[in-house]
Amino acid sequence: MRSSPEALIARFDLQPHPEGGWYRELYRSAGQVCRAEDGRQRAGLTVIAFLLTEGQLSRWHQVAGADEVWHHAGGAPLDLWRLPPRGGTAERLLLGPLDGGEAASEPAGAPEQGPLQIVPAGWWQAARSRGRWSLLHCCVGPGFAFEDFRLMADLLPADRPAGADPTLL
Repeated sequence: MRSSPEALIARFDLQPHPEGGWYRELYRSAGQVCRAEDGRQRAGLTVIAFLLTEGQLSRWHQVAGADEVWHHAGGAPLDLWRLPPRGGTAERLLLGPLDGGEAASEPAGAPEQGPLQIVPAGWWQAARSRGRWSLLHCCVGPGFAFEDFRLMADLLPADRPAGADPTLL
C-alpha cells in the first residue's frame, strides 16, 4: 500500500484520537456483554482503524476491562510498549509485516516482529511508528468505551506507574 498519510486519513475518514494518531471505528457488535468485574454492559467487540504518522505518538494510556488485539495493516513496523497496570518493566513489542521488514536490523535479543500483538485488559500501552506511517486495526473485547480509557499524562506524577518512558507521555 503506497500512499501518503494525508491520503490514508481521507480514504478511511480518520479523526484525531485523544492518545495521538488518527482513528475511525469500523465495527461495533450489536450483542452486549456484561463485564464480570463491574457489571457494566459493553458491546461484545469493537474494531478501529488506527494510523500513526512519522513523529506522532500513541501516548501512554490504559483501557479498563478489555483486551486489545493489534493487527498490522500496512506501512512501517510499529514499536508498541506495554506496562503492567501497577507499573514495573515496560516491554517493547514490534508490530509489523510477517516478512520481518525492518526487524532484520534489530540487535540480538530484540523482540521478534509479528503482525499481531496483544495488550491485556488494564495494561498501559504506548506506540510509535518506525517510518513514515503505520496503519493498524485494533480489536477490543469487550468493546471499547471512552469511559474506560485514561491517559497516563492526566494522572498526578505521584500516581503514575513506575517503568513508563516519560518521552511517551
